[in-house]
Amino acid sequence: VQLQASGGGLVQDGGSLRLSCSASGSDFSINVMGWYRQAPGKQRDLVAVIFRGGSTNYTDSVKGRFTISRDNAKNTVYLQMNSLKPEDTAVYFCYVVRFGTTSWGQGTQVTVSS
Repeated sequence: VQLQASGGGLVQDGGSLRLSCSASGSDFSINVMGWYRQAPGKQRDLVAVIFRGGSTNYTDSVKGRFTISRDNAKNTVYLQMNSLKPEDTAVYFCYVVRFGTTSWGQGTQVTVSS
């Protein structure tokens, strides 16, 4: 599976961005889709995950601000990020799990200025 992420950029404190990540192929066997992020000098941490049935999980720091969604027909996962804070600055990586194998996107930079 190849993933193509887009939607990162520079935004001011309190602003919004929407990330998208599309998986190649036309099958419908992708179970898990989600986003991690990695700030400079820090480990890669889970931000949000969505399962095929629609259930979701978020890390505590983004609850109420970020919304993950997916379009199964398009094999695409989205991350709507509102009320962005400088501490959200990171490279965001999408991932999918298909038949137990995890694939990663190339990463997209999100920078929130104070």
